[in-house]
Amino acid sequence: MRFYIANEASILKGEITDVYFDRTIRTLEHLGLKEVKVRMEIHSYGLPKDYKWAVFTGLEEVLNLLEGKDVTVYAMPEGTLFKEIEPVMIIEGNYLDFGVYETAFLGILRHYSSISTKAARIKRLALDKTVLFFGLRALHPAIAPMVDRAAYIGGCDGVSGAFNEKTIGVKPSGTMPHALMLSVGDNVKAWKAFDEAMPPDVARIMLVDTFEDERTEALKAAQLLKDKLYGIRLDTPSSRRGNFRKIIQEVRWTLNIHGFTNVKIYVSGGIDEDDIIQLRDVVDGFGVGTSIATPSEGVDFSADIVEKFENGKWIPFTKRGKWPGAKQVYRCGDTPDTDVITLLDVQPPRPECKPLLKKVMERGKIITDLPSAKEIREYVLEQLKKLPN
Repeated sequence: MRFYIANEASILKGEITDVYFDRTIRTLEHLGLKEVKVRMEIHSYGLPKDYKWAVFTGLEEVLNLLEGKDVTVYAMPEGTLFKEIEPVMIIEGNYLDFGVYETAFLGILRHYSSISTKAARIKRLALDKTVLFFGLRALHPAIAPMVDRAAYIGGCDGVSGAFNEKTIGVKPSGTMPHALMLSVGDNVKAWKAFDEAMPPDVARIMLVDTFEDERTEALKAAQLLKDKLYGIRLDTPSSRRGNFRKIIQEVRWTLNIHGFTNVKIYVSGGIDEDDIIQLRDVVDGFGVGTSIATPSEGVDFSADIVEKFENGKWIPFTKRGKWPGAKQVYRCGDTPDTDVITLLDVQPPRPECKPLLKKVMERGKIITDLPSAKEIREYVLEQLKKLPN
C-alpha cells in the first residue's frame, strides 16, 4: 500500500473491523445460532468533562454503510443536540447481519460527533463572530472531506478544503499562508500579486505578521489595497505573542486612526475556547484548526444490545452497567435539558413532547430524505440559539 487507508469497498464489505467481531460471528455460526434478533443501542454514557450536550452527526454515512443489509434503524435527526445516556440510534435485526460493522459505524459516529460538537461549542462562544475551520493539516488527508463536513455542520461558517463545492456544496474559505510572503520575499509585493491574481469574489484578507510588527504590516496592507482590503489576519505564533489581546487592540487602533475602520481583523493559530472568550469582543472572526480537528476530549459512543426477540416479543436484555430495553427520547421543550427517556414504544409523557428517534431505515432501505450539509448546520445553529447562557 502506498497510503495506509481503507477504500470504500473494504468498508462496505465489513473488512475494516476488529477481529473479535469476525470471531464472534464464527462462534455463533458454530453454535448453529443463525438467527439472533436483537436491538442494539448507540449511546454515550459519559460526555467529556463539563459538557452538558453534544451534537449527533455521521448518520448519513452510517445509513450508507448499512444500506442493503437486513436491518431497521431508528435515529435522531443528524445534527440533534443530545445529552448523556440518551440513545442516538437503534439498530434492529439479526446480529449476524450487522455485528461485524460495529467498528465502522462507531468510528464514524464518534469521529463525526466529536468534531461537530467542538465546532458547535466554538461557534456558540464566538457569538456573532465568524468562525472558519482550518484544521485539515491536523489529520490524514484521506478523511479531509469528512472532517470539513463535520466541522461545517457543527456550526463553522466556512471550511478551507478546496474540494468542498463538490462534496458539500460550500465554497471554500481562506486566502494565503505565510509561505506566499516567504516565497516572494517581500510582503507588499506578495499582497499586490495576490490582489492581481485572484478573482473579485475572493475576499482580500491579508496575513500581516510575517516579517515585521503586526501593526506595521497591517497599516502597509491597508495603504496598499485601500478600499479593496476586506480584512487582515494575525497568525502570530505563541512564542511572539506576549499579550495577544493587546496586540489586536493596538492593530485596531492604528487602522482606525488612519481611516481604515472598515477593515476587519481575524485571528488564528492555536485558537481554543478560552481564546474565543478572551478575544471575541476585539476581533471580527477566528480561524480555528487543531482544537476542532482533534478535540482533547471526544464524544465516546458505545453500542450495546439492549433487547432480544424471543417467543414473539422483545425482552429487555443487556450487560450490567447499562439500562436495559430499547428507548425513545422525547423532547418536551427546546433544549436537551427538557428531554425524557422512555422505553421505545411508550407514549409521550405530555402532549407537547416530541419523539427524537424515528425510523430512518427499514430492512436495509433508507426511508427518509437526507438533509444537505447546509440544512443540518442551520438545524444545529437554531438549537444553539435556544440554549441558556
